[in-house]
Amino acid sequence: MSEEFEAEVFPKGEYAVQIMDMSGANGDEPVETVTGFISIEHANAFARRYVRDSVERCRAPGADAKATLDAWFAFGEDAEVLGAGDDAWVSRSELKDFADAPVRDAEERNWRVLDPRRDEDDDDAEDEA
Repeated sequence: MSEEFEAEVFPKGEYAVQIMDMSGANGDEPVETVTGFISIEHANAFARRYVRDSVERCRAPGADAKATLDAWFAFGEDAEVLGAGDDAWVSRSELKDFADAPVRDAEERNWRVLDPRRDEDDDDAEDEA
């Protein structure tokens, strides 16, 4: 994605995370784009945990790192941070480490707690009350 497009869609200080289906079932289009992040750190942490969780969901019992990566590339989901330029977290920087070592702390894969859509759901519930 070009920096020019990112600048038009996500003005400075606004970040988004695109979820990509690694199986290719969605073509080059993202499965979804999550918006509403309050900072680059927030978007990066969400993306990192999302990918970490995806790798773990692709890990079969007893699978080695190569089998885990093969499964992730076939069935997993990647996350791309938009609007952050060179400061964006990218999965290739940690993917091998994720595959090499199963997660020990469940919090490392808890992307839901960082999901800005969760705040929207909370606001909707308050409005209905």
